[in-house]
Amino acid sequence: MWWLRIPVKLLPEDLRSELKKPLGKLLRGNENTVNFLLKQMVEKEKPSTIIAVGDKVSSTLTFLGIKVKLYIYDEKTKRTKTEKLRLKVKKIFTVKNPAGTLTDEALKAIKEALKFEGSVAIKVEGEEDLLTLPAIIYAPIGAVVVYGQPDEGVVWVKITNERKKFAENIIERMDVVG
Repeated sequence: MWWLRIPVKLLPEDLRSELKKPLGKLLRGNENTVNFLLKQMVEKEKPSTIIAVGDKVSSTLTFLGIKVKLYIYDEKTKRTKTEKLRLKVKKIFTVKNPAGTLTDEALKAIKEALKFEGSVAIKVEGEEDLLTLPAIIYAPIGAVVVYGQPDEGVVWVKITNERKKFAENIIERMDVVG
């Protein structure tokens, strides 16, 4: 994974459409329906680790009482400032990750955060959307990454070797900036 040593990777236009498609199972519906489906998925699959990417997903999982190992958020939903999240975590990392990029700093923070005991969070100055990809790569097999799909619902990504390879392939195809 040579790309892990690159300071900044930029998402080119041709990959944007590929990432608009859900990377896992899309849980569709209104807020109540999605909440019900999320609880049902957790009870059914009993994932070893849950990673939440996004403010809305993070607050929803907290509200539902679902244990999350790692929260990744930027205090914005659809690029609009949100209310400060009230997360019960042991540590909060703060990283810079501009929109449309993956920074080395953010990648390292995800890797380190997953080593901590208990729940931790990464507050992103910039945008957290693309951090779903390294979250998939660094999550253990059998874990789940949950993120919001704007105006559609929530995506449940069960971590498999195939999902990891897909995420690695996307990152390898991103442009090197720094």
